[in-house]
Amino acid sequence: MPAVARPLYRDPVHDGATDPTLIWNRHAGEWWMFYTSRRADAPPMNDVSWVHGTDIGIASSSDGGATWLYRGVAEGLDIEPGRHTYWAPEIVDDGTEYHMFVSVIRGVPTRWEGHARVIRHYTSHDLFSWTYRSTLSLSSERVIDACVLRLPTGGYRMWYKDEADHAHTYAADSDDLARWTVRGPAVECSEHEGPNVFELDGGYWMLVDEWHGLRVLHSRDLETWEPRGLVLDRPGQGTDDAGCGFHADVVTSELGAFVFYFTHPGRSDEGVGHHSDYNDRRSSIQVARLRVNGDTLVCDRDEALEAPILPLQGPVR
Repeated sequence: MPAVARPLYRDPVHDGATDPTLIWNRHAGEWWMFYTSRRADAPPMNDVSWVHGTDIGIASSSDGGATWLYRGVAEGLDIEPGRHTYWAPEIVDDGTEYHMFVSVIRGVPTRWEGHARVIRHYTSHDLFSWTYRSTLSLSSERVIDACVLRLPTGGYRMWYKDEADHAHTYAADSDDLARWTVRGPAVECSEHEGPNVFELDGGYWMLVDEWHGLRVLHSRDLETWEPRGLVLDRPGQGTDDAGCGFHADVVTSELGAFVFYFTHPGRSDEGVGHHSDYNDRRSSIQVARLRVNGDTLVCDRDEALEAPILPLQGPVR
């Protein structure tokens, strides 16, 4: 069996792959990874323009996640002229078409603050070409990082970061993935971003990015969330895996639970800053196995993995 590469993936165009999410492509019969394609190779400037003006990159794997091939960028996201910013895609397959929920900022700002962040809904039949459906009306105009889960009772729940309320996670519900009703704050234990929710070993789990590792939270009912420590907060030994893990996606199947996260391997300072140097900016996608241990999750990021780590025939629906 082929070994899973370390790092798992680097964007060959801008070298800034972050915020990965994975989806089974029913038509191609392979896994596709969508991600924020940060412009790590942008000219050195003392601002944060390099994290804006970003496309949504696509890579595919036909060997169970061992190797990944760059396929280009998602098409059809622009609904007005000019260069704009797309972050943190989430993709849901309803069995007929694919739904993307992506964070959007108008233009290419040079600062973090001072501009709206919204989540837009798009649909596609092939995962390449996307059609705009709506801009979601949520709890504020500073919302990013959607995560969507099909509820056991029917319908869907979205979790997202509301930067207007202390960078907490909010929740919203929908019956059809088009109209959403905001439920209010869901996780307020810290400032964080990038919520990701999944089911494992009979319980519900959420990972959020606190910028010093991923906070683990547990729920029995998808209503109340209890903090259960951190994962990916200590450096790994693999290539490009020395820093903490950021904004992750988790895929669970009969093969196990695997967390796909990104690192900034060239940084000595993990804090938010301008990072004008290319080595500070570049990022790599990594993967590690998650396990339930007692009342929390554990992750040995140095464990050697062999493919397949993703089902070769796709997920069981």
